[in-house]
Amino acid sequence: MSTKVTPYKDSELSKKEQVAEMFDNVSGNYDFLNRIMTFGIDIKWRKKVVKIVGNKKPETILDIATGTGDFAIMLAKLKPKKIVGIDLSIGMLQVGIQKVKEKNLEDLIEMVLGDSEDLPFEDDSFDAITVGFGVRNFENLDKGLQEIYRVLKPNGIFVVLETSQPEKFPVKQLFNFYSKYIIPTIGKLGSKDKRAYTYLPESAAVFPYGKKFNNILEKNGFNNATNKPLTFGSASIYTAMK
Repeated sequence: MSTKVTPYKDSELSKKEQVAEMFDNVSGNYDFLNRIMTFGIDIKWRKKVVKIVGNKKPETILDIATGTGDFAIMLAKLKPKKIVGIDLSIGMLQVGIQKVKEKNLEDLIEMVLGDSEDLPFEDDSFDAITVGFGVRNFENLDKGLQEIYRVLKPNGIFVVLETSQPEKFPVKQLFNFYSKYIIPTIGKLGSKDKRAYTYLPESAAVFPYGKKFNNILEKNGFNNATNKPLTFGSASIYTAMK
């Protein structure tokens, strides 16, 4: 399970605390490095999620592990009444708050410092909940999913965008090489936290993707869990209902 992989192997901090520290460290150039490492494809993936969420015409949306607010800002075009972005990392949130301000979206998007495994919201609060590249960083995956289920309204939609593992030759071999050698190299050149961009592909490699994650979603109460592989299986979109 993903809980065995932590950003800093010698640290005595919990995974949650380590993840917050790591993202604080890389927040300044996270967006830039993200675009380089995915060749900008992550923007297309995010747009697919926005379209899925838009089909439900949600009035209230929660974006968990919102980071620098990319998803929250993209979801604004759906014109809901309220979007909340929540993240553990104050460094990432500060970048996100500035982006929201620059786009004059402060009345629509609220950025909140908080824990996905202890969400500061009432039961049945949101019509839609999204997580982009965040569930594999949960310290306790089941607890995080149970909290998401709790704050999602009945018939609400939960959509996850997460990295997965290509299974077909030669994409599998190319992807593994890229993850193991290229991503850490780019991260070391562009980030002051050399460990971060080794942890990110490592955590992706052990994440239970595809039908395994569907089963975990349904075990935690969600219905109609589906997964859609993207770009030769290097990422997946998961949808589930309450």
